[in-house]
Amino acid sequence: MLAILLKTLPFFALIGLGYWAGRTRFFTQEATAYLTKFVFYFALSAMIFRFAANLELAEVWDGQLVLAYLLGTVCIYVIASVVGYLRGLDVQTTAVEAQCAVIGNAGFLGLPMLVTLFGPAAIGPVMLVLATDLIVFSSLIVILITIGRDGRMSLAILKTIATGLISNPMIVAMSLGLAWSAAELPIPAPMNEFLSLLGGAATPGALFAIGASLASKSAERIEIAGWLSFCKLILHPAAVALSVIYVFEVDPFGGAMIIACAAMPVAGNIYMLAQHYGVAPQRVSAAILVSTAISILTLTAVIAWVS
Repeated sequence: MLAILLKTLPFFALIGLGYWAGRTRFFTQEATAYLTKFVFYFALSAMIFRFAANLELAEVWDGQLVLAYLLGTVCIYVIASVVGYLRGLDVQTTAVEAQCAVIGNAGFLGLPMLVTLFGPAAIGPVMLVLATDLIVFSSLIVILITIGRDGRMSLAILKTIATGLISNPMIVAMSLGLAWSAAELPIPAPMNEFLSLLGGAATPGALFAIGASLASKSAERIEIAGWLSFCKLILHPAAVALSVIYVFEVDPFGGAMIIACAAMPVAGNIYMLAQHYGVAPQRVSAAILVSTAISILTLTAVIAWVS
């Protein structure tokens, strides 16, 4: 495990550097927001497009892998929802807590880290996890919050979900990259160099942005943050591992990658959703902060195990 810790430590050191910059106000919240926007819309999208354009859909798509990840994720989603219901939470808050329990930072942290540690073979499984989280669970939380508020489902919310998906740069980059690959078009050398330069900023930029954004997070409602972090860092990878090992026949390497993705700390985009809808942003903030800090040990342990 020590060898893996030494490999993952630089990633967390970059997060720590960003956190220091945010806490000392060397990086203001406005600067962090613009850095995050640069990474999200440009650097990470360039990285994803370049990865996808060099893959065939057959190399990426694995139905058994998707089902294995979905089964493990849904189990923990249900557990977190039941616990929220027993605590007397409303539908909206329960949905936000369940989202924190299962959606990890696969884009900003998982993709750069696992590709660096395990090579290009990790791209396909990580993209499957990323697409499942964005398409299935990001849609689900919007639906549940809307039903909780309005008491019904409407066509307008479906339009909102569809608009959100087709305007998400990671989904767009992934789709365009796979379409480029399907068309069997070579990437011109200048374009490839451009994508390499821009995509190269994704890993340090994303990690620094995670740390800088954590500086503005508070650790209020620490007991709830602890429970959600336990769900995300322990229960979620355990459930996906059981699904991979005992339920579905999956490629061992692909199974290892989705287990590692499940061990990622709570994703930052949940905070944006919670803040947008005005549903428990403080507890999401605390869950992101606590889970990211603890993941230095838990994520390293999971990666060492799947290795």
